[in-house]
Amino acid sequence: MDLNTITAVAHPQTRAQLPVWTPGDAWLAGGTWLFSEPQIHLTRLVDLTDLKWPALTITESHLTIAATCTIAQLDALACPTDWLAAPLINQCCRAFLASFKIWKTATVGGNLCMSLPAGPMISLTAALDGVCTVWKSAGGEERISVADFVTGNQCNRLAPGDLLRQIDIPMAALKRRSAFRQISLAPVGRSAALLIGSLDADGALALTITASTVRPMRLVFGTPPDASTLRDTIAQLITDDLYHTDIHGKPFWRRQMTLRLAEEIRGELLDTAPP
Repeated sequence: MDLNTITAVAHPQTRAQLPVWTPGDAWLAGGTWLFSEPQIHLTRLVDLTDLKWPALTITESHLTIAATCTIAQLDALACPTDWLAAPLINQCCRAFLASFKIWKTATVGGNLCMSLPAGPMISLTAALDGVCTVWKSAGGEERISVADFVTGNQCNRLAPGDLLRQIDIPMAALKRRSAFRQISLAPVGRSAALLIGSLDADGALALTITASTVRPMRLVFGTPPDASTLRDTIAQLITDDLYHTDIHGKPFWRRQMTLRLAEEIRGELLDTAPP
């Protein structure tokens, strides 16, 4: 869609060249949402392409995903064999249910910044203990866990002019055993519940609940919980007002699916038969 209120497009090549943020500005990365509907309040786009951030960087301690990394680039990552959680990357990329055109354009950072409950990059990076680096509009930077970055349906910790630079995934998270569950009302539909569990070498179990809730919910058990403990903990942590509601699923159904998928994940990671 043409954005006919735009009068200027900035092309910074370094952070120092980022323009002073003013009302009517918008960051442009993939632009798949930005160009999908009228944006009559915008007058200038700040194109991040020329910053040329490396899409993916692997070090001894972590995987860095640039905010401008596309879904296609992330999905194509050749993961080391000891990354037991590597299947989550492809599973979450495919949770988009998007065309190849969107895959090649939409960005990981854009998915986080949209902060939709069903954002699968939120699910992936929150489950893998991801930490966002945010360039503050007033200078400096802030590091925020993905689980805390998203605060509600289309709400997050970004202030006007703040820029999400990257998400760092610790190597330890990538080497944990994991389990993935996702459900939608329709065979090809938006996620109504997307849960990811992981189990570390010490037996601690972590469960990340997304899509069914308005923001990511993290549960960590120091010792493996039984079915009753898991169910009770979810019920205590996630109150009725935290379950999302829209045409893709009502809160009561999302709650039931969350409990069901959580128990499936517990059973898979702990190798227990369903009751």
